[in-house]
Amino acid sequence: MSSIEIDAPGESVLLMGNEAIARGALEGGIGFAASYPGTPASEIMDSLAPIAKKIGIYAEWSVNEMVALEAAAGASMGGIRAIASMKQDGVNVVADFLSNIAQIGIGRGGLVLVTGDDPGALSSGREKDMRTIAKWYDIPMLEPANIQEAKDMTKYLFELSEELGLLCMLRGVTRICHGRGNVKLGELPKMERKAYFDDAHDTRDPKPTRYVPFPPALRYAELEKKFKKARELVESSPFNWYEGPDRADLVIITSGGGYLYAKEAVKVLKMEDRVGILKVGTVWPIPEKLVEKHLNKAQKVLAIEEVSPFLEERAMELAGNLPPTAPHPIFYGRRSGHINTWGELNPDAAIQALSRIMGLTYQPRDIEYDKKVEASKSYVPKRPVTLCPGCPHRASLWAMKKALKLDGRNGFVTGDIGCYFTGFNASGFFQIRTGHCMGGGIGVANGLGKLGQFGFNQPVLAACGDSTFFHAAIPGLINGAWNQSNFVFVVLDNSATAMTGFQPHPGSGMNAMGEPTKVVSMEALCRSLGLRVKICDPFDLENATATLLKMINDKDGGVRVVIMRRECELIRARREKPPYKVYIDPDKCIGEACGCNRFCNMAFNCQALTWDKKADRAKIDDVICAGCGLCANICPQGAIIREAA
Repeated sequence: MSSIEIDAPGESVLLMGNEAIARGALEGGIGFAASYPGTPASEIMDSLAPIAKKIGIYAEWSVNEMVALEAAAGASMGGIRAIASMKQDGVNVVADFLSNIAQIGIGRGGLVLVTGDDPGALSSGREKDMRTIAKWYDIPMLEPANIQEAKDMTKYLFELSEELGLLCMLRGVTRICHGRGNVKLGELPKMERKAYFDDAHDTRDPKPTRYVPFPPALRYAELEKKFKKARELVESSPFNWYEGPDRADLVIITSGGGYLYAKEAVKVLKMEDRVGILKVGTVWPIPEKLVEKHLNKAQKVLAIEEVSPFLEERAMELAGNLPPTAPHPIFYGRRSGHINTWGELNPDAAIQALSRIMGLTYQPRDIEYDKKVEASKSYVPKRPVTLCPGCPHRASLWAMKKALKLDGRNGFVTGDIGCYFTGFNASGFFQIRTGHCMGGGIGVANGLGKLGQFGFNQPVLAACGDSTFFHAAIPGLINGAWNQSNFVFVVLDNSATAMTGFQPHPGSGMNAMGEPTKVVSMEALCRSLGLRVKICDPFDLENATATLLKMINDKDGGVRVVIMRRECELIRARREKPPYKVYIDPDKCIGEACGCNRFCNMAFNCQALTWDKKADRAKIDDVICAGCGLCANICPQGAIIREAA
């Protein structure tokens, strides 16, 4: 991470988008930052936490996104500017509190919520567009088109938040959050932060305090007044502009990274004299007068945006209010099929859309070259989503598979989101059968575990990771204990929030700023609910399988907990050498004749287990091998040898 805390106004530095957002928060005078890790937004907190104590702010990885926003709101109520950051799915988690704080308003300190949206679902289960949430709750939202704007908009939003008395949002997308660009630094404010909650209720005054949501009608009227002011302010925002001819044949309305794609498309097609670009940085509320001005002059309008047709629909609504004598443009975009209704945008998509509308033929490269590119794809090996070499989850999923097979009643695993979600495919032996959201696995198991009266007899294992346990599984665990639902809850404890960058959690003994803190024991918490708990090392496959099988067949029923505890291999490898030297004994390996067609590398699916075509035997790739030695436990011929390193 870059040193975002340097006090060098006017200096230009290379920053990642998330680093720029963090820098903008510092220039905006924050004193409090909270987050829950999630790609593509994790690096905002990763940038702030290491320098927090040095610069006198507080930063935390919260137990989940809801608590992160609530904590940031608490800081705002104490008069301290605060930022909460999370990925798009996290905004779902905060929706309840968000709908309230959006209507009630904030404290004296500005409050900014950053959402990292993920067009194309590069690191998510699905695409979402949080602009719709901003519109739904009437939350002012800005979207940067480049890395400089990511910094500048974040800083500005704190000022806007305090001017309006509202929470404000910044929408980043993956290519902005993880892109890099030169950023001109501004000044770091030198202020003394003094926290004070100054809105105690006066019993002689019937008007409620600032933070109480009643009466709802009054609160909504106040929100409408504030948002009306926001509509006025965005008309003069420096983040909105038009470039191109005064009367264009076509106007592109765009925001975020779509602006850069639009500029490139116009330049490549040499249409600067015919096509204008209306760049909207204040995506909600949109600058209605500015948009209407250019709609009034346009014959055609193309919307280039990610993911939903948000600006497109807003522009169409405004076009309906144009005077009868004004030209009413034809709209193109996702609704017309000129822009894909799913996935990321790119310059080629913008070029192709513009070409179709303007009747141009555009060939980005020679046809013969395209044919060669297509032909070359057959030489590229398929690379399915998989677990890392040495990952303890591979062992856990293997033990679950064996235990369920030995039980013989067609049992299955309900899961949620984490590294272990690869259990839905071959790398996890097809064990995960459901996967919706964090904590969803145990919630689903609660329902399945109460179907005994309907003849249901299949064992149910609900799997979740250690970070997910604290984030979202505890309510489902309590519900299962309370209602005596019949399932085995398997916690895959690898001692980190591994999927998003090894951030600490309540069970790790360290906070975001690197300070030692109390370890919240998941086994103690489970036992406090009166649940039976077993802890095992998944690399001890025999014991792990036997433990799971015993819990599955526990006649007392109810919720039983198995904690599969082994540190993530990527964390261990940073600290010490591999424990074993692993190799194949060619005299014992029977190759193609083994099990289900080369059992070790076809079934077990560790990337380090490869195939030597010349020798017709299995082979260990020393470069990839983590030296965990787990594979030696599963070779039926004893051909995989492990020796202490």
